[in-house]
Amino acid sequence: MARRGFLAGAAAVTGTALTSTVSTGTARAAGARAESGADSGPLALTHVTVIDGSGAPPAPGMTVVVEDGRVTGLAPSAHIRLRPGTRTVDLTGKYLIPGLIEAHTHSDGPETVVPALYALAGVTTVREMRGQPVHHEWREKIRSGALLGPRWVVGSPIVDGTPSLWAADVGPTIEVRDAAEGRRAVRRVRREGADFVKVYSRLSREAYFAIADEARRQGIPHLGHCPDTVRIAEASACGHRSIEHLHALLLATSRHEKEIRRRLAAVRIDPRDPSSLSRYHSWFQQVHPLEWRAVQGYDRDRADALFRSLSADGTVVVPTLSVHHTLERPEDVPARAEERKYLPAWQVESWPDQLTALIGGRTPEQERQIRQIFAHRLRLVRELRDMGVRLAAGTDTGTGYLVPGFALHDELALLVSAGLTPAEALRAATRDAARTLRLPDVGTVARGQAADLLVLDADPLRDIRNTRRIHGVVVDGRWIPPEERHRLLAAVEEAAAHTPPPEEGATMTGCGCGGHP
Repeated sequence: MARRGFLAGAAAVTGTALTSTVSTGTARAAGARAESGADSGPLALTHVTVIDGSGAPPAPGMTVVVEDGRVTGLAPSAHIRLRPGTRTVDLTGKYLIPGLIEAHTHSDGPETVVPALYALAGVTTVREMRGQPVHHEWREKIRSGALLGPRWVVGSPIVDGTPSLWAADVGPTIEVRDAAEGRRAVRRVRREGADFVKVYSRLSREAYFAIADEARRQGIPHLGHCPDTVRIAEASACGHRSIEHLHALLLATSRHEKEIRRRLAAVRIDPRDPSSLSRYHSWFQQVHPLEWRAVQGYDRDRADALFRSLSADGTVVVPTLSVHHTLERPEDVPARAEERKYLPAWQVESWPDQLTALIGGRTPEQERQIRQIFAHRLRLVRELRDMGVRLAAGTDTGTGYLVPGFALHDELALLVSAGLTPAEALRAATRDAARTLRLPDVGTVARGQAADLLVLDADPLRDIRNTRRIHGVVVDGRWIPPEERHRLLAAVEEAAAHTPPPEEGATMTGCGCGGHP
């Protein structure tokens, strides 16, 4: 593959920040149009069935009143009295749920595409797991009304050991060798405005515990991957807020844990390798046998004890089944999907090559084992639920085949396939995700809450796939009805079609997770 084509393709899987020459006018216009559609007076969404995200039964025939970005009224339509001048939208036969929360994403792409795509897919809050200046810029534009998009919780750059799994081709990673460098990294990212410290897999024990202590001192959460050198129970006890992915859980629930940890300590990557994709391919090849060994030694008693401690500590698990599914069941990934038209064609077309670069070379026996590993991950999700561990829905968007916003709907379906009820899956993307992000004003439909709402044409409690049947959205109090939503999506599609690939030599800024132990 030519270097230009390779860089463009690598951008698709690793989530590169696309340097687009397309004017940001489309994105600003999207924000302005949404703003102009919201009159200054109150808005009443009437005769709708409310599924409020709290776990309460659905409430049919309700009216939700929105004013100044807040829910100011919630009552049966037959009993509520509306102020004169209130705009009303009759939603008879529709279902209203809280705006969805994406708890694990890497939102890299054109400003003309990505922010609006989240909101228009019903995702009104995202947690950015590898923060960059552009995410802070988008957040400020959204807050000012210049850009349509979700609320943004923005993390730090990845803080990893040395050598990291990520080379310079995916942008900056903070590599720390010891406790002193770990503490300096925490103070640095706090000064830079990060909402949390994103820790990663190859941190030493000394560096990790120093980061955890300094984060506590600085009043900033730490979360992310549980490092290979640290047991999950240890991380949970020192305040690790959320554990991303299910890799570390495979190890921690196996009776072969000590053996696997010894073998994991011997895994090496070449620090001279300039390609993150190549580093990850090497990592997968070395770690796959360890994951398979862990699954073979699964111990339910160990799992129950660990999950009880996670529940007691309040540590959240974000399974990111979407990225596990892509990397471990690639044969099940559809060749086509309607929402891919909202991304640049060159990006979508590069995904197969990049997936091959990450996971190519598997033997038939490895493929069989990996399918069983994925099935075991689904079992772990179900058992986490059974033991009262809070789950939050996240996708690892930024990886190939995952379209911003739309991927979260697939994640909900995967959670249900793992054994959650539709109501439990919804809570993982609403109330429980809001608690994970420490955002008390979102995640439920109630008086005083932020007016981030999603209106559906069909009942998601009957079939979780109905979250895709979007009628309209309320984004920070702005009602976007069906016709306007379709126009805004068409504008996003046009912007994507006019986004050129990165030029040769462009620096990639990757997703930072990719799915590994």
